[in-house]
Amino acid sequence: MHDIPVLHVTGQTLASAYENALISLFQHGVAFQTQYDKPGDPRSLDCTMSLTVLEPLADPMIHKAFPGGIEDLREYVMEVQGVKDHWVKNMDDPKDTRWEYTYHGRLANYGTWQEAGQRVGPFRINQIDAVITKLAKQPFTRQAQMITWMPNIDLDCYDPPCLQSLWYRLVTDEAGADWLNCNVRFRSNDAWGANFMNMFGFVMFNKEIIAAGIQQRTGKPVQLGRLHWHADSYHIYGKDIADAKQRLFDRLATTTFDERVYSFQDEMIRDMYNEAEAAVRAKIAEYDRTH
Repeated sequence: MHDIPVLHVTGQTLASAYENALISLFQHGVAFQTQYDKPGDPRSLDCTMSLTVLEPLADPMIHKAFPGGIEDLREYVMEVQGVKDHWVKNMDDPKDTRWEYTYHGRLANYGTWQEAGQRVGPFRINQIDAVITKLAKQPFTRQAQMITWMPNIDLDCYDPPCLQSLWYRLVTDEAGADWLNCNVRFRSNDAWGANFMNMFGFVMFNKEIIAAGIQQRTGKPVQLGRLHWHADSYHIYGKDIADAKQRLFDRLATTTFDERVYSFQDEMIRDMYNEAEAAVRAKIAEYDRTH
């Protein structure tokens, strides 16, 4: 084979779309080596994935087959909304091993980086505010886009951003209601280790930051329409294939879909999610104290 397969899946809910994408990758992906492989690791499974979630907030929303729990989902949502932006390293200090970026930092402070304790750069653009402003003014615009890639830094970055862009457009239905449609592009997306949390995080980002921001400016309710997720490299690392088989692929014939998912509106799940915020903030405070 000389082509990377381009796979297309759709799911009514986030959990069903995620499961469909994993199954499609497992059945049709190609074997690839990566720069992160250790001696003896099996080759990864890889493809280019085009994934559409028709109702991002509909239940069942949460799939059990991701390496994490409800508290991890809450922590990632908070991270995408900026709670860890201060964890970015000082770019002048070679001994500083903290993160080189956060997604929220790139979106809210594009053009800047951390240097000598300051946010510096040739310019600073709050893309989040700009997108909200643009959509509130002209909902049908095709120009409501945010990007993360900074070639002056990322071409030589050890671990450059996987998220590349978010594109938005509002659709007004026959009843006059506004629906926020979103396209997300990742250059590289760890299908087993990160993709579900990535998608869940940006669904909540779209709901709580973008849609809420537009609604605040226009006074008109904004609901979430379909989410389209494109990953140039959608992959399961070779080291994770056995875990994925045990926890999902080998269970497909012996379990129902309902047994493999959670409803986010389930009272116990919602309580766990909401109560996790205090623990996440305590975890961040402890990291700040010790680092």
